Amino acid sequence: MGCGVSSQKDAGGPRRRLGSVGDVVVFLPGLRVPRSVDFAQALDGHLDRSVVERLSALRARVVEMAMQESAAALKPRRKTATRHGSSTANLLQALEDYLPVLLGLVKEGNMLRHRVQFVWTNQEDNAEETGMADAWYEVLSVLHLMAMVCLLQANSLLLPRSYGDGYAPRVSEESRRATVDVFLKAAGYLDYAIRQVLPRIPPELRRQLPVDLAEGNLKAFSLQALGQGVDMQLGLAIDSPKATLAVKRRLACEMVKYWHQVQDSIPELPVSDGWGRKHLLFVKWKYVEAKAAAYYFHGLILDEGNTEKSHGMAIAALQASEEFLKESKRVSEAFHATPPTSRSPTPFGTAKYLFDKVPKDASSKVRINQDLYTQEKVIGKPPPLPDFALALTPEDYDLPPLDPVMEQ
Repeated sequence: MGCGVSSQKDAGGPRRRLGSVGDVVVFLPGLRVPRSVDFAQALDGHLDRSVVERLSALRARVVEMAMQESAAALKPRRKTATRHGSSTANLLQALEDYLPVLLGLVKEGNMLRHRVQFVWTNQEDNAEETGMADAWYEVLSVLHLMAMVCLLQANSLLLPRSYGDGYAPRVSEESRRATVDVFLKAAGYLDYAIRQVLPRIPPELRRQLPVDLAEGNLKAFSLQALGQGVDMQLGLAIDSPKATLAVKRRLACEMVKYWHQVQDSIPELPVSDGWGRKHLLFVKWKYVEAKAAAYYFHGLILDEGNTEKSHGMAIAALQASEEFLKESKRVSEAFHATPPTSRSPTPFGTAKYLFDKVPKDASSKVRINQDLYTQEKVIGKPPPLPDFALALTPEDYDLPPLDPVMEQ
């Protein structure tokens, strides 16, 4: 039992870190990809040949599909939602088929848990490969990959597409609604991994896990999924004539809390590597953008008050929103320029609404309440945002039942 890292040469050559990853709405580091395993040699004499062959075939399918998906994700060309969505769905199914058989290596009292050395390539870690002779490490890696595949699906759904109706490409309401469920599923996989799988790995091995699988990173990605799920909900509320300002403000304030928690959770990443720096910039971008939304809707509600103080606080909130929006644009540009470079699709949902409304409304309120400034009653700091309980939670997940072939 142990952990080992390999060089770029051992890993089959340098990884393509510095290319382009195309259009990015949902960030994830390049997929962790499993390396081939010789189950026959490791399990010879311990399991029936037919069982070993099935385990080998299921994992080989995962290896092949994960490598294809990882290679496709690193190509700069634009991918249609249909093609990418189909391939990620197939990979997710392959992982779901593999898990029930894999769990036979970790069932209670099984002596096979440490017989196989599982090796995966890493993306955010300086070490390009991590190998551990612990089947729980393999389960953790599989759950992590399942979550990342969901995030790939969400990104695909949120790329503008043409519907042949004469209008410009767009992100449909159906796609945005669908991604909320996908985000919750991704968060569920990661939440389960943190609560139920990590504790089963001995502390000395947990300290050797790659950054991708560090508890803080798993938690950060789970929270990111929830934060982007709320972003989709807010965009849908903005488009709904039935949604009140109070509802929009609540969602925006919840989004701020999610991204603040992401910042608190994320481990120290190797920023010399493009993936690490890109990850940190994405979190900062979304956190600042969430603040722009929260202060905007808070400012509009404050402006409904009939006092000089409420109007002054409204102006301060709207001005803060405008500054955060400008900063989010700067950070977004830095994120997309950081290798591996990426492109930002046409804004939609919350972001588009903010860019359309915030500058105009902020300047309008300043003009209407100009008397507050002439009397030197400028509010220096924006008012505090309301504190709302977080409503969105990860989807419940549990490991599948053990495959009957492993009941022997």
